[in-house]
Formats: sequence, structure tokens, C-alpha cells
Amino acid sequence: MKILAVSDLHGDIKPIITYLKDNKVDLIIIAGDITHFGPPELGEDMLNEISSFDVPVLAIPGNCDPGSMHINIDQSQAINIHARNLVIKNIGICGFGGSNPTPFDTPLEFEEIQIYDEAKRAIEGIKEQEITLFITHAPPYDTKTDLLPSGVHVGSKSLRKIIEEMQPTVNICGHIHEARGTDKIGNTTIVNPGQVSHGHACLIQISDAQGAGEVETEIIKLQS
Repeated sequence: MKILAVSDLHGDIKPIITYLKDNKVDLIIIAGDITHFGPPELGEDMLNEISSFDVPVLAIPGNCDPGSMHINIDQSQAINIHARNLVIKNIGICGFGGSNPTPFDTPLEFEEIQIYDEAKRAIEGIKEQEITLFITHAPPYDTKTDLLPSGVHVGSKSLRKIIEEMQPTVNICGHIHEARGTDKIGNTTIVNPGQVSHGHACLIQISDAQGAGEVETEIIKLQS
């Protein structure tokens, strides 16, 4: 399976559309900030345009999306995985959107206790799967993927705790545009693909071998 994972669209889907015109993927995952503070109907329209390539699209809202964005995802052709899970073949996928509190009082922020309770419940539902993808908008705390240029880590401590406890195969996150990169927490690969509106994305390749398939992640540059 070939998966295109992106985050931080901020209203610009041109790099995704350009890529899909020339490349085939089996699944698209969107890790939040679909819009830049709305309107929510724009997010719905963009998800429908991406879905027009006849590829399943899984999405969560980001902290810069309106608080009602999860409703618009449900109304679109995409599949909302915020605080939800699903299984595709032997791959368990779950998500949690928004972010831990920021200094900017953005529309979709959650207290750490709510993140832990709801995201942990979602990931518990896929823990028996051979491969698990944990899709979050916020990155886990104290990694290369949540590091501001000032040297301060601003990710979610609850997401880090969940990853330490559950050890999903891959955590795709976003939110911190400057922290594009990869890291590890135990056996979990953490990937912040960067801002797709600037042409950054991640390809996840999962082999179809019997048993536990191999998973490879690669940060790529799309045409912007």
C-alpha cells in the first residue's frame, strides 16, 4: 500500500492535486489544518476535490480549523478519523485532531487530559492490528517534530505518553511547520511531513508481504 500523508494545507491544495494527477496512491491521510481559520465549507469543498481522484481520504481537523470542522469532514466525501479508528486490511488507523493549548487561543485546542482520554480510547481499538498508524495534528512532546526555532518543545505530553504506552508503528503529525522531520519514540517512527501548502509531504510504503509487512516512510517535496 502506498499512502500520501500530508498536514497543514491552510487552504491550499494545489500541491496535492498536482501530485495526484501524475502519481497513483492507495490512500491519502490529512493530519489537520485543512483551512486557515475557515470557513468550514471551504474545507469540505477541498476534501471533495481531493476525493475526486477516487482514492480514499482520511482526515482530522487541526487547531486552525473551525471548531465545527469535524462535522464538515463528515459531510464531505472524506472519512473523519478524529477520535475514531478503522482497519484497512491489516492496518489499523486512528486519529486525534486539534492541538494541546497554545498561546494563541486557536479554535480547536484541547486540554491534555482530554487528549489522553479520547486519543487513547481510539488507539486502543486498533492495538491488535499488525501495523498501526496514529494520525495526530499536534506532535508528541520533546521530539524533533515539535521543536521551535527558539529551542522550545511545544508538543503534547499526552500524545507522547500514549505513544510510549501503545507503540504504534507510525505517528504522522504536523502543526509545527518549522519542525519538519522524523524521530523515534521507542519503536514508533514519528513523522512531521511539514506544510503541504509549501509542497512538503510524506510517502508511507507498506509491503503486502504475509505477516507483519514492512513500513517505510519518506518525506518528499511536491510541486507547489
